[in-house]
Amino acid sequence: MKAIPISIALALACASGTAMASLELAKAKNCTACHAVDKKLIGPAYKDVAAKYANDSNAVATLSEHVRKGSTGVWGPIPMPANPQVSEAEAETLVKWILEQK
Repeated sequence: MKAIPISIALALACASGTAMASLELAKAKNCTACHAVDKKLIGPAYKDVAAKYANDSNAVATLSEHVRKGSTGVWGPIPMPANPQVSEAEAETLVKWILEQK
């Protein structure tokens, strides 16, 4: 009986830890200089990115490439600079976290 509540508590703790770890990764990679979770700065809010790509099955691959190689014209005239210091695995982790923002 007690195993179920403990399992739920552990799952919630892990999920929240992953979210915090991804936010810390975004800060460490300087993503937060241009992006915020819930408001537009220089670049779009993570929530807006999540909404735009919600039904895109290629979103993780597309956005991971944008993180690493940059992009232009996706969100207006300001380009997203390349971030070669972000590994492929880190880019995928960041993008998956971004796509979870609501």
